[in-house]
Amino acid sequence: MISRIEQDHSRFREIIRGKIRQNLRKYISRGDLIAPKGQGSVTIPMPQINIPRFVFGDNSGQGVGQGEGDAGDPVGGSPKDGQSGSGKAGEGEGHKALEVEVSLEELAEIMGEELGLPNIQRRGTQSLETKKDRYVGLRSSGPESLRSFKATFKRALRRQVAMGTYDPRRPVIVPIREDRRYRSWRTDPRPQSNAVIIYMMDVSGSMGDEQKEMVRIESFWIDTWLRSQYKGLESRFIIHDATARVVEREVFFRTRESGGTMISSAYKVCSELIEAEFNPEQWNIYAFHFSDGDNWSVDDTATCIGLLKNQLLPRLNQFGYGQVESPYGSGQFIKDLRAAFNKHPLLITSEIKTKDDIMDSIREFLKGGR
Repeated sequence: MISRIEQDHSRFREIIRGKIRQNLRKYISRGDLIAPKGQGSVTIPMPQINIPRFVFGDNSGQGVGQGEGDAGDPVGGSPKDGQSGSGKAGEGEGHKALEVEVSLEELAEIMGEELGLPNIQRRGTQSLETKKDRYVGLRSSGPESLRSFKATFKRALRRQVAMGTYDPRRPVIVPIREDRRYRSWRTDPRPQSNAVIIYMMDVSGSMGDEQKEMVRIESFWIDTWLRSQYKGLESRFIIHDATARVVEREVFFRTRESGGTMISSAYKVCSELIEAEFNPEQWNIYAFHFSDGDNWSVDDTATCIGLLKNQLLPRLNQFGYGQVESPYGSGQFIKDLRAAFNKHPLLITSEIKTKDDIMDSIREFLKGGR
């Protein structure tokens, strides 16, 4: 019976995975699908399929092909039945949608398969060593907070049965000092490949809410994929207009300034952050910058190119520049980057005109497996 249930559950999960693959572009472009911080799963709505079955009832001579009506009229109702947004409140059933909970790990696997993303090739051989306590057995002494009540009472029961003091009609078990057992632990060192993603975003006046929403969606899915590849993943967020600063995640997606744009300010802060916190020999470092491509001057663009060549790219696994289309941005910056870094393996550029382009942009950023 259990085996049959497991087979049915496995078939159900395969159907769900197939539906997600069919509608992956739609799911990725939806901002409301993003999991709240701290949760490891998302809820995906899917059409609910009702199995056809016979029901009891009296059709009162209203079968198919009987009664009033013309060709093309719906059977059993008026043309407006079942349409939303019109008419009075009714008592009939509406269309149902089944909400299925899918873990981010499984979603990342589906996305990787559908987009053809290779597994990440970690940079370097060094790794950070973490320590984890693991309970390995029981002992007769220890702190009361680690006392195993189950093991203690089992030992007390065994002792009372052996001594003949246990009465099944009055099953009272009283542990003594010798019966107490405590969980023992061992500290295991665990090598762990670590990675950090540094997100940078232009928050100047030319970046509107729609552009920032596209950045929020794309950064979530990039983050989801990289978390499936690394166990220790850190995230840092930098916003900039004419100046740049490191901020919290919530501030990153909600800030809007009205000043000008100096992209070099963000690249300088990014370089300083790597220098202070993330040794490239021990960390896999990814940087993604999103802007509408409108920089302050040609001189500042030259400064950005110099920072990328001399300070950022030598330390990074990959640098990704995503340019969102804005009615106020010039869009020139991506052209300058492509001219300066023609087919550079560590610098990837992508244009994101609408939400429908997010999936293609993610594939462009991650297809190299760096």
